[in-house]
Amino acid sequence: METLDIPVLSLAVAFLLLIIPVAISFRYGLKLVTPLFVSVVRMSVQLALIGVFLKYLFIWNNPFVNIGWLTVMIVVAVFASVRSSSIKISRIFFPAFTSFFVATVSVVFYINTFVIPMDNIFDARYLIVLGGMLLGNSLRGNIVGISTFYRQLRTDSNHYLYVLSLGASHREALLPYLRESVQLALRPTLASMATMGIVTLPGMMTGVILGGASPEVAIKYQILIMIAIVVSTITSVVLTILFTMHVCIDKFGVLRADVFRNGKQVSSN
Repeated sequence: METLDIPVLSLAVAFLLLIIPVAISFRYGLKLVTPLFVSVVRMSVQLALIGVFLKYLFIWNNPFVNIGWLTVMIVVAVFASVRSSSIKISRIFFPAFTSFFVATVSVVFYINTFVIPMDNIFDARYLIVLGGMLLGNSLRGNIVGISTFYRQLRTDSNHYLYVLSLGASHREALLPYLRESVQLALRPTLASMATMGIVTLPGMMTGVILGGASPEVAIKYQILIMIAIVVSTITSVVLTILFTMHVCIDKFGVLRADVFRNGKQVSSN
């Protein structure tokens, strides 16, 4: 059974639903009309363009093109992740890119090699789609992880330096901040997993069912993608923090003030 197509006119009718949030925004003075309009337009244009691109990407199905596009996706994800923190992009772009690339590519290739029975592990339908899903979720985790780690380390600098002065190693002094950052980064994913199937019907499962597969197959794919998301998220968050520490913290264990975009010195409590 094929997925029913949505005519362009019918899709335009779907946009009428936006009248509801617009009316609520006007009624309560939320000032969300402009950002909502901008977001909807950007989403529609970007998805329309990527839809055309993916059509030909799937037709070509060239391993080098597929890897190249996945790399572009990772670069964009890294920029989005770093831009949401207070760290200068130029200082941590390469370490962050390395962590994203290792976490995403290794998990996707593991799935394509050992889990899904496929002849071509570079198949665009799986490489690009799975990579995009992992990046989308690990991106959110990295934004939380990076921001939390360096914000806490910056604002809690007195206590951190005091622990170092007592003889603690850099690893021992930094471990509480890393632990808290990773826990916060994973919390939304773990909460989503705990209620999946009861409170929510996951997007991956819905998409597979709409694509014509049976619920049994959809469930298998959903379990697979959630395991992959957890693994890629925790791997990328931990690697990003570990790799960026080498450029953000000097040999004495002190957080460098010049890595922050606002140029302020490390604050004290």
